Amino acid sequence: MTSENDPAPEAPKPGTSGCIVISVDAMGGDQGPAAVVGGMADAAEKNPEIEFILHGPEPLLRGLVTARPSLSGRCIIRHADGIVTMEDKPGQVMRNGQDTSMWSAIESVRNHEATVAVSCGNTGALMALSVIRLRKLPGVNRPAIACLWPSRNAGGFNVMLDVGADIKAEAQDLLQYALMGASYARNGLGIERPRVGLLNVGTEDHKGGAELKAAQDLLMASTETGRFDYAGFVEGSDLPSTKVDVIVTDGFTGNIALKTGEGTAKLVGDFLKEALNAGLMSRLGALLAMGSLKQLRQRIDPRRVNGGVFLGLNGTVVKSHGSADATGVSAALKLAFRLAKSGYQERLAARVASAAQAGQDAAAKGEQGGNSE
Repeated sequence: MTSENDPAPEAPKPGTSGCIVISVDAMGGDQGPAAVVGGMADAAEKNPEIEFILHGPEPLLRGLVTARPSLSGRCIIRHADGIVTMEDKPGQVMRNGQDTSMWSAIESVRNHEATVAVSCGNTGALMALSVIRLRKLPGVNRPAIACLWPSRNAGGFNVMLDVGADIKAEAQDLLQYALMGASYARNGLGIERPRVGLLNVGTEDHKGGAELKAAQDLLMASTETGRFDYAGFVEGSDLPSTKVDVIVTDGFTGNIALKTGEGTAKLVGDFLKEALNAGLMSRLGALLAMGSLKQLRQRIDPRRVNGGVFLGLNGTVVKSHGSADATGVSAALKLAFRLAKSGYQERLAARVASAAQAGQDAAAKGEQGGNSE
């Protein structure tokens, strides 16, 4: 997935046996540490190149890890008494959360012990701690959370950001989201030249606010340095389409779209289940279609796309769903490993710096040209 046009990545952070080290927050998820350790064991069985630093109460975690043979010799437990709950306020955690498993997990990335951190915990607190402890990349005003959206594209997913890191986004922020999202698509999905679209209320050029029109100009000026193709404005119906690979929007709109999609998928699944159990003939039909139904369930299983990536920081952080079970945690760990293995963080930093400067230069020239007319 590397390219001669990309800056050469640094070597992946090695563990004791040359593996990628992932820092894992064991606490904070709805399913408890057993699900987290179960996901780690599953990931370890599938990938011999992964090692872990696991953060949480050592006596509790020691028993869970010992019961998993695949983790033997591949997991260091870092003791942390405190737990960040879903009800904790980000400000409270930043002031008083030094003894928590979440803080400890981020510190392992900050101290270069691990390449990436994974947590199922409080999203607001995790983002706040990540920004404070890891700091933003030079040139990045607002970090973003990127998610994978099921689509008709060959890889099965599109990237959408921001989906909740910040409700605001100026034109320059949207440009940075496009650069970060394109880098994620290249390194996470293997798309050499991603197609980027701006989410709008319509595809016509005259629609949308001033910040979207300004962002469109910046994106059009940055396609070569950012190594992406600009697909123009896209609508909500385009999120799962083959028209784009990356959808860019502000965190307010992106989060509503994400939660709407999740709710709709669950509703359709419930309706289908009710219909297939409505009567004897329905149950017989479901039995005959069992193979196809299993394929459908696997394809739309939200656990397969578990993991929102925090982009724009000096370090990689993957946010797993709070309700994730072992399968969901394993998927988040797989995503974390893929990004760490690709060296995408180093290329992202260089890409944001170079392309953002090019976009600023293009915008400045445009303003000068406008003033001279």
